[in-house]
Amino acid sequence: MFVLIWATFLLCVRVSNAETGTSQQCVGQYCITLSERLTAEAGLCVVIPCSFTTGFGFTPKHIVWYKCGPYSRCDYDDEIIFHSKNNIHIQYGFEGHVSLLEPDIRQKNCSIIINDLKESDSGSYRIRVNGELNRREDGFASIQRTTVSVEGLSQKPRVKIPTLTEGQQATLTCVAPGLCSGSVPEITWTWRGAGGTESYITGNSTDFRTKNLTPFTQRHISTLTFNSSAEHHNTNVTCKIRFTGKKTTEGDSTLKVNYVKEVNVTGGTNVKEGETLNLTCSVESFPPSLILWSKLASDITLHNDTGSATLSIINATTGHSGQYICTAKHMNNTLQENINITVMSACVKHCGSCSTVLPWIVAGVSLTLNTFCIIYIWFLWNSRKKVNLPQEERTYMSLQKADASPDYDVIAHHIN
Repeated sequence: MFVLIWATFLLCVRVSNAETGTSQQCVGQYCITLSERLTAEAGLCVVIPCSFTTGFGFTPKHIVWYKCGPYSRCDYDDEIIFHSKNNIHIQYGFEGHVSLLEPDIRQKNCSIIINDLKESDSGSYRIRVNGELNRREDGFASIQRTTVSVEGLSQKPRVKIPTLTEGQQATLTCVAPGLCSGSVPEITWTWRGAGGTESYITGNSTDFRTKNLTPFTQRHISTLTFNSSAEHHNTNVTCKIRFTGKKTTEGDSTLKVNYVKEVNVTGGTNVKEGETLNLTCSVESFPPSLILWSKLASDITLHNDTGSATLSIINATTGHSGQYICTAKHMNNTLQENINITVMSACVKHCGSCSTVLPWIVAGVSLTLNTFCIIYIWFLWNSRKKVNLPQEERTYMSLQKADASPDYDVIAHHIN
């Protein structure tokens, strides 16, 4: 005789608790407390809370769970999804996926967990408790059923990212959704670089572990370890989870890497008096660096800004010439770049470069003077040559003059 397949169904008392969503159904001293409606997601699991009390003399032996359609009595053998004694004739698709949370039935806990859910697992679930009453087989079942709705997988994995610093090893953690003890999910990591192409982080290593929280709840965790660099900054890393039944979900996160590059100074360092000088000092870094301009041997900050700072000297004078320092402060690091600035005098502005023009002027004057001297010396030399004739030429000229004397004219005439 079965206690709840009595004709005393009319004596059944049902008490609902709106806050917990449970209801208790009692026939005499035999009561079953169940959740009325549950929602779960495909690929994960669902726990159907259940407890019971019995009358004096009844010893519970076995728990049987059924899954059926809305118009079925939900007590046929082909509708069994779990039997604590005989799991041979189990409804297709539920083999190995259903477990009691408390195997010791004497604890009167009939809760079950269903792992690796599929949308087709939506439906009505009913519990039956088999046992002995006065050494005779007996049992009772719930009148109320628990309705389970299995929806598409929407939960995302949790990606935990520590502080990343260039050149240091970092470990990312991905925690799969759900705390189910069913099939172990497959977890993979992918990285999307600046070009948008999905790939894997070079030189990475992965690890997987399952953390048992209770005999029927587990947390599945995967880690990714790699050496972070500036290349990884502002790129996306994705953790993909694949459950039984090809149900997949993924979670991603943007990497932020602390890094700093070298100081870069642009602009001209030589100007003329009265002109404006602009020098820009910048540092590629994350977080942005504080940039400060100062002059050597001076404690005064001429200009400061974040990421990039421009030093402007309007109407420059020669007094602005000297060594200037660009200082970049990034977290616990300080970088510096020294720059020599030269402001050329007004001569540069009006006459060109004095150091360039003056030598040419001197050279021109020197060449002119040298040429004049050479010509003068040559003239003097020629003049002296004419005045100081050799002795032979003076004697010859004297003879020529004597020959022309009239005293010798007679001698020159021929005798007739």
